[in-house]
Amino acid sequence: MLFGRNKKNPIKIADKGIVKWNYSTCGYCSTGCAIEIGTNKDGKPVGARGVADADVNRGKLCVKGIFEHEVFESTGRGTTPLMRNNIQDEYQEAQWDDALGTMASEIKRIQDTYGRDAFAIVSTGQILTEGFYTLGKLARGVIGTNNYDGNTTLCMASAVSGYKRSFGSDGPPGCYEDFEHTDCLIAWGSNLPEQHPIIYWRFKEAQEKRHFPLIVIDPRVTMLAQNADMHLAITPGTDVVLMNALMHVILDEGLEDQDYIKANTNGFEALSAEVRNYDPTTAAGICGIDEDTIRHVARLYANAGVAMNIWTMGINQSTHGSDGVVGINNLSLLTGNVGKKGGTSLSITGQCNAMGTREWSSCSGLPGYRLLENAQDREDIGKYWGVDPEFFPKTRGLTQTDIFPAIETGKIKGLWLVGTNPMTSMPNTARIRKTLEKLELCVVQDSYLDVETTEYAHIYLPTAIWAEKEGVFTNTERRVNIIRKVKEPYAQSKTDLHIFNGLAKQFEQGRKMTFSDNFDEVFDEMRELSKGRLVDISGMTHDLIEQHRGIQWPYTEEQANKGEAPVQGGKRLYTEDATFRFADGKAKLIPLPFIDNNERPDPEYPFWLNSGRLVEHFHSRTRTGKIGNNNKYSPTPFMEINPDAAMEQGIQHQSYVRLVSRRGDAVVMAMLTHRVPRNMVFIPFHFFDCVNRLTLGLLDPYSRQPAFKQSAVRIESVNQAEAAQLNKESRAF
Repeated sequence: MLFGRNKKNPIKIADKGIVKWNYSTCGYCSTGCAIEIGTNKDGKPVGARGVADADVNRGKLCVKGIFEHEVFESTGRGTTPLMRNNIQDEYQEAQWDDALGTMASEIKRIQDTYGRDAFAIVSTGQILTEGFYTLGKLARGVIGTNNYDGNTTLCMASAVSGYKRSFGSDGPPGCYEDFEHTDCLIAWGSNLPEQHPIIYWRFKEAQEKRHFPLIVIDPRVTMLAQNADMHLAITPGTDVVLMNALMHVILDEGLEDQDYIKANTNGFEALSAEVRNYDPTTAAGICGIDEDTIRHVARLYANAGVAMNIWTMGINQSTHGSDGVVGINNLSLLTGNVGKKGGTSLSITGQCNAMGTREWSSCSGLPGYRLLENAQDREDIGKYWGVDPEFFPKTRGLTQTDIFPAIETGKIKGLWLVGTNPMTSMPNTARIRKTLEKLELCVVQDSYLDVETTEYAHIYLPTAIWAEKEGVFTNTERRVNIIRKVKEPYAQSKTDLHIFNGLAKQFEQGRKMTFSDNFDEVFDEMRELSKGRLVDISGMTHDLIEQHRGIQWPYTEEQANKGEAPVQGGKRLYTEDATFRFADGKAKLIPLPFIDNNERPDPEYPFWLNSGRLVEHFHSRTRTGKIGNNNKYSPTPFMEINPDAAMEQGIQHQSYVRLVSRRGDAVVMAMLTHRVPRNMVFIPFHFFDCVNRLTLGLLDPYSRQPAFKQSAVRIESVNQAEAAQLNKESRAF
């Protein structure tokens, strides 16, 4: 009886009155979770759940996906187009035809006055692939500017560059299923539990079954490092040194796969000569990892039956980012770990559709991994689109990180920002602010009016968000999945596809070409252009994609006609049946000399500044900062600092401090933790007017990606009452 009286009440889930579940794909990180959005009898989204029979997430969602249905009517949504003559004026509401007409006439004026490339476009990694393809068609075939890029330059450009240098093409070669087959995993600068929680769950489930070792290389004790068999707390910016030292041991002890190297690679002799310079003793003095650990990790990795490397921004966001990716590829190639189950070199992509922009947006070339430098590629796309191939540039133009300096020097006079917010995401915020003020035309196309860039815009175009439109995303493992439309666009906002097509019609060349508002027709164009390419999606249809809960490419028309079902689970590139993308079919082993050009701590700025993600937030908090169940976990900009360092500085837990770099300052709350070493602080990058006021603008020479994670700061005291008030004013949307 006593037990019965104290029995807890069972948990009850509130009945939200859901009458229909609508299939979709999560619009946050690159995991690509299949999600269903529940709508009530009025058609209002009121709930979300994972899709149990989808191989990617198998019914699971992270805290962002669980509350994603709340984004549709979150605060700050744009309702109608806005225009003004200069940024000191008040915005005036406008009709869509007037806004697009004015935008087109201003683009023409700028190009007629200053040249075609004086107008630049920077897009995102979060719109639908059909939108990316159409924007590329508009940018390359109609507007004709060569200064066109995506904000994926800030997160994935080094992975793209590294894959191209090593394998001859972009395209991650592995898949999530590789966790289930690997015998050893090295994670370089990747914190899966907070960056990609469902990928982490896939990994953890596989590891619990097979007990393979996890080695985490990260200067901070991340959540992933806390669960690792070995954590190598490397000195920031020295990954290439460690990679070379690992290869030194592998070659010195004869642990390489000579048969694989001879059959599948070029450049072994040059690589071998370079890594001789990086014996473990010498390397330990540079990268901070002791020589015995270097030898042990090299043996553990090379002697594994099959081994994986994964990485995220800890490698990419560096002055050596592209070299870091090439170094990881070198390790995989030396040991024969490419193209086999459990053996891969897998970049964990950042944004939900960063792969879609890499494949189809034409930012770095032309659709389907075609190159502007290739005459046949220009001829093929020109013929298909109805554009004179001579209209296309013959080399890639400026990347995003070079576009802003070109605005400073007056080379670029107009800028169109599509779903991206450089005021938060670019390094050196103060410099970006002054840069945007110099533009004769700034167009911001975004679902939210309250993004910081609208302060500098002449035209604002409100766009539909996520499942207010229909189309596909491609995830980290090359899986194409579909977003079905759940509701009509908010207020007078329009889909990206509608906006791109409407602008195309304002140009004579655009009226001669085919621009479709039907997403099935756009996808059919992509299918046709993919035939015979590495990124072959010709066997896919939207309905087939939904039926199979996503399909990995390549999946060809020939396979579909033969009745071959898409592979469920895992598909890999560069297997025995598919060679590398260089002319001779072989990958390149590339020697990597280490050039130390990082900003380092010194007596004036004694702390390393590190940055990264929180599981509850996404990018600049444009969405998650407005959802109470996400924002409540981290509403305040903060820094992690080691307790010993805090004691030396006289800093109390949860007090405010000012961080100062050579570029700016930021006020944050101090959180004392042993997760960071004594000479480092860590700040989440999600908060406006915070970490990127401090970060360094140096770029990787190959990828042009910024070195967000290698800079130095000092800590100063600040008036606590003033700091608290400042934080209160800026913490929430």
